[in-house]
Amino acid sequence: MADNCIFCQIIAKTIPATIRYEDGDWLVFDNIAKTAPEHLLVIPKKHYATLEEVPVSDRDFYADLILIAKKVAREIGIETNYKLFMNVGLRVQAVHHLHLHVLGGWKPGESTQAGLISE
Repeated sequence: MADNCIFCQIIAKTIPATIRYEDGDWLVFDNIAKTAPEHLLVIPKKHYATLEEVPVSDRDFYADLILIAKKVAREIGIETNYKLFMNVGLRVQAVHHLHLHVLGGWKPGESTQAGLISE
């Protein structure tokens, strides 16, 4: 855990969050800075500042990241229309803890362009 990392503090439950999924290695919670009707963040409990810190050989990590995003999209009812988005690199990430955005929940005819975000 990085002491000054807000996501590590959410994992430690010292900062409140609306948690949508949790297991031994992963946490999914609502983003407080929503850019879509549903905007969740999938994070590993192990602190990686950026995706580039995860070894390429750790295929289970990469598979779990996508499978958990898919699982929560189904659980919240957006499985037929959602976006996955990730910033990679300390210069483009607002929070220096690897995180995958899951965005969805738009009504038919509603623009999804607000879901194209940068941090």
